[in-house]
Amino acid sequence: MQQLFDQLGIDWRLLLSQAVNFALLLVILRLFVYKPLLKLLRDRRARIEGGLTKAAEADRRLLEVDEIGKVKIREAEMKAVGIIKKTEGDAKVLEAKLLADARRKEEEALRNTDAVLREEAESARREMAREAATLVRQAIVRTVELAPEHVDDALIERAVKEAKHPAA
Repeated sequence: MQQLFDQLGIDWRLLLSQAVNFALLLVILRLFVYKPLLKLLRDRRARIEGGLTKAAEADRRLLEVDEIGKVKIREAEMKAVGIIKKTEGDAKVLEAKLLADARRKEEEALRNTDAVLREEAESARREMAREAATLVRQAIVRTVELAPEHVDDALIERAVKEAKHPAA
């Protein structure tokens, strides 16, 4: 085998030293480069997988929050509709109350107006009775030609009553 190495121009000591150098280089590279590089790659892969997991979790939570938001919006809309219906009902009740108050005030005003008209009519009747009494007195005085002091008030009142209620 020595001859074969010689013919090929290979020095076995040099080959052995290169094999030892290669083995040392392999061990050194494995310890100081390959293992840290593998560790760095594993750590990076773990971070990437963690990021993907967190992104998936964030997407899932976002969907949950979106669903919760939709539910809350529906609840708020239903509440708003309820409030609107309640307000409409309250408005109808208030409207009915206001109309009743207005009718009551109108009836009260009509009653007051009727009372005032009756009072004015009664006052006008009294005034008319006084004037009639005065006219009857003057008529009797002229017809009897007596002094006005002697004309009987009872006669005047009877004439006024007859004027008020003719031929009863």
